[in-house]
Amino acid sequence: MFRKVISGLLSVSMLTVLLTGCAANTGNTNSTDDTGVTTEPDTTVVVDDTVDQPAPPEEETEAGPSGTVKVAVVEGAYGIDLWNAVIEGFNGVYPDVQVELILDKYVEDIVGPAMKAGDFPDAIHVATGRPLALTESFIKDQAMVDLTDLMAMTVPGESVTVGEKIIPGFLDSNATNPYPDGKTYMTPTFFDPCGLFYNAALFEEKGWTVPTTWDEMWALGDLAQEEGIYLFAYPTAGYFDAVFYGLLYEAGGPDFFKSATNYAEGIWDTPEAQSVFDIVAKLATYTEPSVPANANQENFLKNQQLLLDNKVLFSPNGTWLPGEMADAPRAEGFEYGFTALPAITAGGDRYSFAWFEQAWIPAGAENPDLAKIWFAYLYSDAAADIFAQFDATVAIPGAGERLSGEKQLFYSIYDDGAKVALGNFAATTPVEGVNPNTVWFDPVNSLVSGDKTAETWIADVKAASDQLRAALIVE
Repeated sequence: MFRKVISGLLSVSMLTVLLTGCAANTGNTNSTDDTGVTTEPDTTVVVDDTVDQPAPPEEETEAGPSGTVKVAVVEGAYGIDLWNAVIEGFNGVYPDVQVELILDKYVEDIVGPAMKAGDFPDAIHVATGRPLALTESFIKDQAMVDLTDLMAMTVPGESVTVGEKIIPGFLDSNATNPYPDGKTYMTPTFFDPCGLFYNAALFEEKGWTVPTTWDEMWALGDLAQEEGIYLFAYPTAGYFDAVFYGLLYEAGGPDFFKSATNYAEGIWDTPEAQSVFDIVAKLATYTEPSVPANANQENFLKNQQLLLDNKVLFSPNGTWLPGEMADAPRAEGFEYGFTALPAITAGGDRYSFAWFEQAWIPAGAENPDLAKIWFAYLYSDAAADIFAQFDATVAIPGAGERLSGEKQLFYSIYDDGAKVALGNFAATTPVEGVNPNTVWFDPVNSLVSGDKTAETWIADVKAASDQLRAALIVE
């Protein structure tokens, strides 16, 4: 249900004191004495020390920002209480800025028609990868405000800039810099590592070791299969973006990832790409057979339940999984474990993809400067303390340390040797019938069911890459 929340507007009026002083004098005109010499009137002011003198006027301070900033937010697991608390904290710093909040699980359905009519939010908290692809459409239309100057703004109440406060690496991918102009158009907000979840209690019971290479993964899959347990399940095929991106980093490092996601000519014919294709295709054969039928928005929880029932060993997901499954039944003694992708080769790098939500300003925004002030506040320690009360965090160092319980386990994944994988496929002008999600990730359902071969999938990827390369936005 659409809820529109308007924060209270606290106005502070400036008090101006008019001070007047009186001075005595002996006349108001020149006079002439008896000798004909003109004399000046006596203008000496006698001050009575026994009387309190008026204080000098106080210097006026520069007025802070004022106005209304309209903020559109997807209502996720954190709910409205978090945003009410953030707005209260924001108004404690900026009392003359009214925050008009538009909050809904499908906020695109609300702001989309309004924007077509010319009514734009000032700040939009909608990430890429959502079904309606609102953010992708604004990227393709080059209709976002440049946020590079936001990174140079000082975080409210602190001595560092926004750019300095954000975790290194989070501003270095096309998830924030979608064009090759070196400018930032989206800012990272809520930050979630994506890893492979497993039941730590089951592994302890069986005496199994969490695999650190894909060869170990396949061996464990064969062992578990003997006990009727499948190696793998995924909520929807869309979650394979995290797996696929992490594998690209593991196969060839950041430069290879950048070439692949920018559709470099011949990139999918390389040995690195083939190793990624091979792992995904083999993982499909180790996936629980019922997964494709439930890999949709209506039934994905059934796929997540497989992990809790010990019917599969691993499932890729973000840190919100325990919250989504908080009331679900589970195997006795179930205990969440969390690990990065296994390395392709022994001793090789292991990666965990980081999902982060993006926030941005549409080019039609009426108050973009107020939106930037709103964004800057979100990276303050004061805001981080508010987020932590709701088990949430944005991409600033140490934010995870404010969390408790399982959340600390999840955010420690990068403290245990895993590297962070960031970014996604580069923006292009629209290509009819071609979308990276539908070409690279959705076919995993068909690989599991056997309706598509790996060879057909790879051929489709190469053809789509050629089309998208020709449509890259280069300016």
